[in-house]
This record gives sequence, structure tokens and C-alpha cells, in this order.
Amino acid sequence: MQIQDRINAFSKLGERISNLTTDELEQLDATAQNINGWFTKESVNQALSSIQHMLNEEKLSEWIAKYDVDDVTPQVVGIVMAGNIPLVGFHDLLSVLISGHFAAIKPSSDDRFLTQTIIDWIIEIEPRFKKNIEIREKLTNIDAVIATGSDNTARYFEYYFKNIPNIIRKNRTSVAILTGKESAEEFKDLGADIFTYYGLGCRNVSKVFTPKGFDIREAFPHFEPYQEAINHHKYRNNYDYYKSIYLVNKTPHLDTGFLLINSTDQLVSPISVLFHQEYDSIESLQNILDSQKDKIQCIVGKDFVPFGKAQQPELWDYADNVDTLKFLTHLAC
Repeated sequence: MQIQDRINAFSKLGERISNLTTDELEQLDATAQNINGWFTKESVNQALSSIQHMLNEEKLSEWIAKYDVDDVTPQVVGIVMAGNIPLVGFHDLLSVLISGHFAAIKPSSDDRFLTQTIIDWIIEIEPRFKKNIEIREKLTNIDAVIATGSDNTARYFEYYFKNIPNIIRKNRTSVAILTGKESAEEFKDLGADIFTYYGLGCRNVSKVFTPKGFDIREAFPHFEPYQEAINHHKYRNNYDYYKSIYLVNKTPHLDTGFLLINSTDQLVSPISVLFHQEYDSIESLQNILDSQKDKIQCIVGKDFVPFGKAQQPELWDYADNVDTLKFLTHLAC
């Protein structure tokens, strides 16, 4: 296949997603949630919408034009996919296929159904992709690998795949920086960055930095559109657990009734908890961010990722700031 054929195929996949009928969406949502209770209708639809947002011919062409894909020698690239949010491994699959390689996929059991569905659609659109995609239980006889997991599994990946080119991703989270001059709409959009996927994604904001003297409670009324999260039993269990821990330990915290706010210098908050920290100056804040840069996926704020866009990355917004397509186009060079 020529590169334009691959671009056309993925552009048509975007159209396929945008044209899903109500019945098709309901079936997808119901099956996905039956397998993984976190994959609610809203989460699955958000994931599909984010993928559709990427897949138009203009964006795909602009993205791929920066790389010399014509000289790529096809390799077998293993993809170990996470399963924390729906279709979280799609960008890796897209990158491997559009650069002309063969994808050997090990999907998470939590996301296997949706991953297989996307694969079925792309093969239906472009049958020539069938020979380039294989789901495997074990990733042996591969030339390179992209693996995403926890800090613990990353250590295993680093050892197991040490002899081949690799991208190994560990746990990350995202933060927001407030200036104290945010509008009501920006606070509401920040709520989306916190609550989309119930906070399970590495691009979800788990900590907010505010200028000294700013009352974080000013943002709370604008989070109310997301209070339905408390009705999800898994989210509610987390909320009840951490509320109990804070009360028993007399840990100072704020409580909106569906979100707990804990002021701390820690970075990665548990589900249903938002960490909060004040900063004295931009310089002191930058020092904090620099010291934790290896754990931060993205930063949301006026001069960073716009509020409400954390879970709507563009094709060139690479996980861990590692250029996946550069890695793939330089294999076997």
C-alpha cells in the first residue's frame, strides 16, 4: 500500500465512526460496559469522538508529511496496550500501520472487545491491512515494541524487551495551573479534564496548582455538571473509602459531595480525589513541575493545553512526549 492509501483508509475509519447509528452505539456501549464496568456509555462515546477528531485526511496528511515514511523497511512491531480507558492503544496502532509496519498486538483484556472492533472496521475499509495486523497472546519474534503499563510492569518490559528497539511507558498523570482569573466556562472545562473517564486516564487532571491566596472553592459550583460520577458504583466506592480515611485520620480536606480535595505536595491522586497545591510564584511552580516532569503527561492551563482539551489530543500530541512516528520511521535504518 502507498501512504495515500493508508491515509485514505484511516480517514474513512473516521467517517465510519461519525456515521455510527444509535443502535450500533448502544450495542458497543452495552458490550463494552459488560466487560469492563468503567467503560460506560459516556466513556466509550468520548473515546470514539476523540478518535474521530484525529481521523480526517487533512490532519493525517499534515501529520505524516513530517516523516520520511516512503523509505521505511517494514518491521514487526509489538504493541502492548493498556486498558485504563477505552481504546487507549489506538494511537499506537494507527502509528504502526500508517508508517507501513506490521502490528503484533497484545490488547488489555479490559479493552479487547473495542480494540477488536476497531481492527475489524479498518480491515473492512481496507482489506489489505489484514496481513499487517495480528492479535497475539505472547509477543515473540518481533523487531520492536511499544509497551504501556504501570511502573511495575514497565520494569518487566524493560528487561524482557531490552534487546530490541522499544518505547516503554510508565504511570503518568496530568496537572492544571490556575491563575485565579479563570472564567466560569474555563472552570467548567477544567471539570471535564478531571472527570472524563472518571479520572482514569494519564491525561486526566489529578492535581491543581493555584496562586497563593486563591480559594479553590470558587471552582466547585462549576464542577456540578459532573456530579453524576458519584452514581457510578466503582467511583462511589473510591469516594466513600477515601472520605472515611480522611475523616478517621483527621486529614484536612474539602468535599463537594462527589469530589474530595486534598492539599498536598503529592502528584498522583486516587480516583474521586483531586490534589491541590498553592504556589508563590511562577518560578517556584516551574521548579516543582521540573522536578516531577517524568510523571506529568500534560499540563492544562491558559498557556498550556486549553481547559477542556486534555482528553482530546491531536495526532502529534505524543504520549510521554516521545515521538512515536520518529521512532517507527527510524527502525532498521
